[in-house]
Amino acid sequence: MTVEPIRCHIKERSLLALIAARKLKNPRAAVTLGKTIYLWNTDKQTFLSDKSWLQHELCHVNQFHHYGYFSFLFRYFIENIRHGYLNNKFETEARSAETGDFPGKRLYEFS
Repeated sequence: MTVEPIRCHIKERSLLALIAARKLKNPRAAVTLGKTIYLWNTDKQTFLSDKSWLQHELCHVNQFHHYGYFSFLFRYFIENIRHGYLNNKFETEARSAETGDFPGKRLYEFS
């Protein structure tokens, strides 16, 4: 049985990622919704060459894939309310993924 890669989309100069960058007080940001990664103040090639950042966002792609779009958004929102952004278990998992593999890691294609 062959596992099909997850086809991810990357959008540069995203207003959503700009809002996240300002909220996090960072000059650049990436926000993942489903299979789309929204970028602010970085381009696709720079993002793809930053392995730890890429692994972090791909972990979120995988979380959306695992839980389903709306279920993951709900779970993520509840985690943020209960534990805050830094202690959100989905962010903790994504930060752990920056240095290696993560559960359920798959093949990815980018457009």
